[in-house]
Amino acid sequence: MTAPQVVVHPDAAAVAEVTAARLIVTLVDRQSLHAPLHVVLTGGTVGIAVLAAVNSSPARNAVDWSEVHLWWGDERFLPVGHADRNETQARAALLDGLGMALPAGNVHPVPAAGSAGVTTAEDAAAAYAIELAAYAPPGTAGPAFDVVLLGMGPDGHVASLFPGHPAATASGAPTVAVHDAPKPPPERVSLTGEAICAADTVWIVVAGAEKAPAVAAALSGAELPAAHVHGRGSTLWLVDAAAAGPGTGTSPA
Repeated sequence: MTAPQVVVHPDAAAVAEVTAARLIVTLVDRQSLHAPLHVVLTGGTVGIAVLAAVNSSPARNAVDWSEVHLWWGDERFLPVGHADRNETQARAALLDGLGMALPAGNVHPVPAAGSAGVTTAEDAAAAYAIELAAYAPPGTAGPAFDVVLLGMGPDGHVASLFPGHPAATASGAPTVAVHDAPKPPPERVSLTGEAICAADTVWIVVAGAEKAPAVAAALSGAELPAAHVHGRGSTLWLVDAAAAGPGTGTSPA
């Protein structure tokens, strides 16, 4: 595992725009080498802003979206179409805009509360694990993710892996049901740290001064979920100047 690279942009808007451009270029470059690609999306203000920036980019159509599969790092256990679901927000920001360029079968949302056979977060986690396994190379639990996009909370959580919560250290499966999350809603489904760290590249996208202490702590190796996620090939922290804070070892944008 190589050390994470930290890239600082001036503000949250720049983080979203540049991360979107980076994602498009990464997908185009990787499609020259292999297909299909598997990308894990994140929610949150900046994560959804990244998707909106992809949608508005003139380079968007350089990607062959028919060879891109989209997954989620975590999801709120809520009914289909609920405004707080990451899937709902991602569809409005990007997926609906791609139209027929992105086949419906390439979109893999976490099963929603109340969908067929899903009455608990455990049901949803189990069903998502089965979906992941259907695209997994032999001997693995899920797809070989090309890029995992993650946000980070002020407490240092990523996906729905919260500090001190039992789900944060779950292992042996690619997904975990989360109960009593400290951030509403309390019921969630998340990829496990194991599944995230199996990705080739992990990007942690963060903006806001309120997150600067957690950024510094995670980069110093504190016992936070954000400190323990990494890609097999590379790990990027894409942050704004406020989240970088003073004294963070960073690379200029």
